[in-house]
Amino acid sequence: MRRTLLLAKALLLFATTTSAHEYWLLPDRFSAAPGEPVAIAHRVGTGWPGETLARDPARIVRFGLVDAKGERAIEGEAGADPAGSIALRRAGVALAVYRSRPSSVRLEPALFESYLRDEGLDRIVAWRAAHDETQQPGLEIFSRNAKALITGSGATAGEAQVWRRPVGLALELVPESDPRRPASEGPFTVRLLFRGKPLAGALVKAFPKDGNERRLSARTDAQGRARFALAEPGVWLINAVHMIDAPAASGARWESLWSSLTFERPGR
Repeated sequence: MRRTLLLAKALLLFATTTSAHEYWLLPDRFSAAPGEPVAIAHRVGTGWPGETLARDPARIVRFGLVDAKGERAIEGEAGADPAGSIALRRAGVALAVYRSRPSSVRLEPALFESYLRDEGLDRIVAWRAAHDETQQPGLEIFSRNAKALITGSGATAGEAQVWRRPVGLALELVPESDPRRPASEGPFTVRLLFRGKPLAGALVKAFPKDGNERRLSARTDAQGRARFALAEPGVWLINAVHMIDAPAASGARWESLWSSLTFERPGR
């Protein structure tokens, strides 16, 4: 009985700690008229529905809305949920963008190994095994890089294509297919960039809203591209993680960077 309780506590700790990494932006609508405010929530979890998080100024490095005219800060009060609100100033696509300061976490060996495997971080698993560190705890810092695509009514498919332009996040998912096109028009391609350059071999996951059991996954190719058949219309969450050596001054062994992209695909 005691062992069962300890195992349950360990699994709960694992779920709580690892889900604290995955982070995405969820607007209250993905299409709005110019001048109409859009509230944007911060979500955390392992796929949908996640939990909303209040605005924490101490964590924010960047929280803004990028359109064809540039970037504006998304304002909000400390502790607010949703975390901020902003009005679109024009027809066309805009990107809500978020970047966080690093946070630290410590995971016991078995939990860290499980997390690495779940996120497709096979290179780190292999390195730890080769250096006899599999039984060592995971000392990690992590940061979040999130985007959400919002359309101002009146946009056309051929307008400025803000959606396909990188915005300078450390780890960034960049669509190469227009997320606004119907799901029936073929596969959806996204490119993963690490510090502006294609990242090969990373695991990318795609979750339809309220459909975690229908999650899709793909590895990026040599050009950093992953392709998905997003057959369902509606809201999608795409995410990825990359792990590197942590800076010596951080006191951690590893640094993970997390990236997410949310958008809504129309029906036929």
